Amino acid sequence: MGLINQTQQAYYEGNDFGGYQFISLKDIVNNFMLSYVGEEKIIPKIKRNNVSFYAQRALQELSYDTFRIEKSQEIEIPPTLVMTLPQDYVNYVKVSWTDTSGVEHPVYPTTNTSNPEAILQDDQYNYTFDADGNLLKANESETWSKYKDQNTDTDVVNDFYLEDNRSFQTLNGQRYGSDPQHMNSNGSFYIDPIKSRIHFSGNLTDKIITLKYISDGLGTDAEMKVHKLAEEAMYKCIAYYILEARANTPEYLVMRYRKDKFASVRKAKLRLSNIKLSELTQTLRGKSKHLKH
Repeated sequence: MGLINQTQQAYYEGNDFGGYQFISLKDIVNNFMLSYVGEEKIIPKIKRNNVSFYAQRALQELSYDTFRIEKSQEIEIPPTLVMTLPQDYVNYVKVSWTDTSGVEHPVYPTTNTSNPEAILQDDQYNYTFDADGNLLKANESETWSKYKDQNTDTDVVNDFYLEDNRSFQTLNGQRYGSDPQHMNSNGSFYIDPIKSRIHFSGNLTDKIITLKYISDGLGTDAEMKVHKLAEEAMYKCIAYYILEARANTPEYLVMRYRKDKFASVRKAKLRLSNIKLSELTQTLRGKSKHLKH
């Protein structure tokens, strides 16, 4: 029996495109209970809630470097030069600003500044306290204030830098001893993980910023789905997590499913890497090697 249960007209006139390539986490749990749990099976008995827990753990772990559930947000940088991190943010992939041609220019992080908590002091440099004896703190630190005021000239290169910035053109190739990580005019940023904010340098005011970040895949029920190319990896991960946590499980069985988990995750990474030979050879044609294919 086929898995497609709607007509082609219903699909193309609807709004759920590309859903066939995924399987829901609920179906993953149902299939696991059917295939792995029961008499004369690897797991004789287990509660469905426990399987759901390990399924969510497997989805979360595989989302980081196998599924690569990547999201993006585009905002216009306000005068405060601060962007709040998304609710389901785990780590960033890329931060860039968009020029008038729609080209994204990467913005690199800086490690030479931060936004420490600024403690208020009196004329004698003594700490000040409120009525309850708590330290009084400023709204923003001097470090952050000076950082965002640097390079306040918003005339950042809007297109390709060598064509539009003649002053940069005269210095091209003449920066002996410079550090490459600081040799760009795209601005910089740093992330305050405690306050969940991104702080940008002053030359990015009013720029359109795109943040691409990794989610754990557990934010909403609609996001809790698995690509079919990694479905087997989910089953192996769930089975390994359950067997590892159960008492009196033979060690050889745990090691067996540990190897199966490693192999299935590796296979899923290769499948989802989406490497195409024709695209790879097209890129390598610009190199100095002659390729036959």
